[in-house]
Amino acid sequence: MTDVTNGVLHTLFHSEQGGHEQVVLCQDRASGLKAVIAIHSTALGPALGGTRFYPYANEEQAVADVLNLARGMSYKNAMAGLAHGGGKAVIIGDPEQIKTEELLLAYGRFVASLGGRYVTACDVGTYVADMDVVARVCRWTTGRSPENGGAGDSSVLTSFGVYQGMRAAAQHLWGDPSLRDRKVGVAGVGKVGHHLVEHLLAEGAQVVITDVREEAVRRVTERHPSVAVAPDTDALIRTEGLDIYAPCALGGALNDETVPVLTAKVVCGAANNQLAHPGVEKDLADRRILYAPDYVVNAGGVIQVADELHGFDFERCKAKAAKIFDTTLEIFARAKKDGVPPGAAADRIAEQRMAEARAAR
Repeated sequence: MTDVTNGVLHTLFHSEQGGHEQVVLCQDRASGLKAVIAIHSTALGPALGGTRFYPYANEEQAVADVLNLARGMSYKNAMAGLAHGGGKAVIIGDPEQIKTEELLLAYGRFVASLGGRYVTACDVGTYVADMDVVARVCRWTTGRSPENGGAGDSSVLTSFGVYQGMRAAAQHLWGDPSLRDRKVGVAGVGKVGHHLVEHLLAEGAQVVITDVREEAVRRVTERHPSVAVAPDTDALIRTEGLDIYAPCALGGALNDETVPVLTAKVVCGAANNQLAHPGVEKDLADRRILYAPDYVVNAGGVIQVADELHGFDFERCKAKAAKIFDTTLEIFARAKKDGVPPGAAADRIAEQRMAEARAAR
């Protein structure tokens, strides 16, 4: 009992990563399912967040991850103006090795047993086809295919939201939302990044890209020969004359090594958890680099999956995602007023919205 108390329960009840309403441990021996569902808050409505399928080194690491991710979804959904709280789920194991229809159905039954307190969707290791399977036994499933009543790939609106965040940053910093002739570096041109490039080019921005996958770079440059290519992220962030840096790949892109050499005046990208540690945002502020909080500007995807619950309408979703422009401006204004970095300002606004919702119950 001592090990459990010092591990999972301590994290849940005593750490800064805790404060969750409910954590459910799920096991189905027949299919091999081991999963954890974390509901951080239902103050604004049913918890909404994706399902991550990942080969964690141990169960404690999985629990720590799901608690952190669920908490992050509460803030993201609050700032996106959604009637949803924050939740997340992780399935422990290598999806390439153990993912089966039987396992996904078992997982879906666990989600369904919560009676709508948690609504699931795709995340790392899970895809639209997986959500179609889960939806067969769980009505509280989003991120499904259009053939099954869903919206399909959410990367289109995710990139649109990041683009709106960039426009807001330009308005705040330069007094004009236009990105024409601005030099923008995009690290990662996969599902979201390559759509972002399209928005930038359509407005007349100069674009520099990099990606660890040659085929991803080639897909962009074959379509748009004017796009410049940096050999790697280290070279991209040092690009002379860079106005905006858009991390659209892995988390932790802003760290003690990258921030001191970053040439851009704005950071606004689609990647989750861009700050390697909390002190990085102060480092950005000290260098007078404007940071658009990642969970605010990349909320287009969650706006889309939330809309599925009401009968998906793309134009309605796009109109909601366009409001990321106003939300980002609100955060910058609050940060200036309170004398804090934008991330802290966004947290304060989200916490205020959740507190007001709880008080109104």
